Amino acid sequence: MTCCEGWTSCNGFSLLVLLLFGIVLNAIPLIVNFVDEGQFFHNPISCFEWWFPGIIGAGLMVIPAATMSLAARKRACCNNRTGMLLSSLLNVITIIGAVYCILVSIHALIEGPLICNSEGNSTSNCEFSFSNLSDTHPEFFNLQWFYKESCIAPTDYTNLTVNSIMPSGWREHSLHFNSKENKHRTIHLTVFLGLLLVGILELLVGFSQIVIGFLGCLCGVTKRRNRIV
Repeated sequence: MTCCEGWTSCNGFSLLVLLLFGIVLNAIPLIVNFVDEGQFFHNPISCFEWWFPGIIGAGLMVIPAATMSLAARKRACCNNRTGMLLSSLLNVITIIGAVYCILVSIHALIEGPLICNSEGNSTSNCEFSFSNLSDTHPEFFNLQWFYKESCIAPTDYTNLTVNSIMPSGWREHSLHFNSKENKHRTIHLTVFLGLLLVGILELLVGFSQIVIGFLGCLCGVTKRRNRIV
């Protein structure tokens, strides 16, 4: 097995694991919402899980490249120059899906869950559009909605304290579901940080396979044996 074939096989397994992680992470808030509310399309934790960054971007769009990369290895039917070239070209789709997953995840982490929406669980920003993604500003990636003691605007302004309106570094019990607000914030943070990491890793693997696929196409691959050992 040549270096290109071994690397391609490793990339195929990596993409397979990452796409499964992406699908599972994207499904978590949908399942929690269904369990809590009993209705599948009612009161989502946030808007952005319905944009399916993990199911479509990091999931379905990665399947062609993962399948071809797993097939383009020693003794497989696609173990030839054409197979290596196709594994490289299909990773362009992987990169597009990974970039989509990254952009949605960053946008979601900037906005926070619906419970932190200043308009009070408003779903006005849930409508998907590419203009929303293009308006994402990574410089505002500060997670203030998570670090504050509470992201919900208080109704009693006479009892405001400095700690209630200023970030406190790391909130005590921030990772505990001791309230609906903390539950939604923790799920939102965990899911979209995970999807951001999945998207970045898929982007790196996709670029890696593009290079390796072209090298395998130019340099050739190991000849298949005539009989199965």
